Amino acid sequence: MKTGTARQGKLKGIRDVPLRKKLLKFWPLYLMLLPCIIYYILICYVPMGGLVLAFKDYSFKKGIWGSPWVGFRYFKTFFTSYDCLRLIRNTLSVGVIKCILEFPFAIILALMLNEVRNMKLKKISQTITYLPHFLSSVIIITMIQRILAPNTGLINQIIGKLGGDSGTFFLMDSKYFFQILFSMDLWRNIGWDSIIYLAAISGVDVALYEAAEMDGASKLKKIWHITLPGIRGTIGLLFIMGVGGLLASGFDQIYLLRTPGNMAVADTLDTFVVRIGLLGGQFGYATAIGLIQGVVGLILVIVCNKISKKVTEVGLW
Repeated sequence: MKTGTARQGKLKGIRDVPLRKKLLKFWPLYLMLLPCIIYYILICYVPMGGLVLAFKDYSFKKGIWGSPWVGFRYFKTFFTSYDCLRLIRNTLSVGVIKCILEFPFAIILALMLNEVRNMKLKKISQTITYLPHFLSSVIIITMIQRILAPNTGLINQIIGKLGGDSGTFFLMDSKYFFQILFSMDLWRNIGWDSIIYLAAISGVDVALYEAAEMDGASKLKKIWHITLPGIRGTIGLLFIMGVGGLLASGFDQIYLLRTPGNMAVADTLDTFVVRIGLLGGQFGYATAIGLIQGVVGLILVIVCNKISKKVTEVGLW
């Protein structure tokens, strides 16, 4: 008890030290942090000034600040357009797949890898699972196209051997689009996402497992009552941040998977923004849609953070 009180007093004393003294004392650490701060300022904050395009009729000749204001015209145009509901529905479907349906699999993989006692096998398994993360979307989509090709693809050849129709063009059929996207994205990211959970699991007190084993607890009970509660904070934080990307379906994967046959479900807000912005030259309209995505993501993060703090006492702030 005294140790905890002393530690709290020490932390409070550190917080009370003026910033100037901290900078002088720990200047090497702050110097190492400086490139990171400059990066975020230049890449993340400075470009936010371009959001003003969402309220302007942009002209190359007049520039961003010289172009006339149009108010909320682009927002009204989008919400009254024929494509609005379809784009939002498709984007939400992809977002639910990536942010919610795929979320538990990385935790399950981390729990499984944590139970592997052979370190060589564990390292090999980790390498195999997170290696796909480093492959570009172009390579992965090309592999998918070869595997799912009609007649010559691996899947169709297996179906043909089993007596089925080997001429199915999966990528041209909209009913297979979400299954293909889910399988591809899960295979690519499950290993990489599991790394942070493995790191969190390694921080759980080993004494708790020893005490549970003495009480006769099985592996499943130790996972349920010790491991999962021990990494609850990490799970909550990653889920809250993931929900913020619910309307950000990602451009490269969706764009490369699109075909005339699945366009009804594969056209999302991200692909629409690129199409009307870069190809159509409607920069203000595209910026307005991007701003909607950002605002909705911010609201979702704030709401989820508030709910999480009330229910689980875990939050970003």
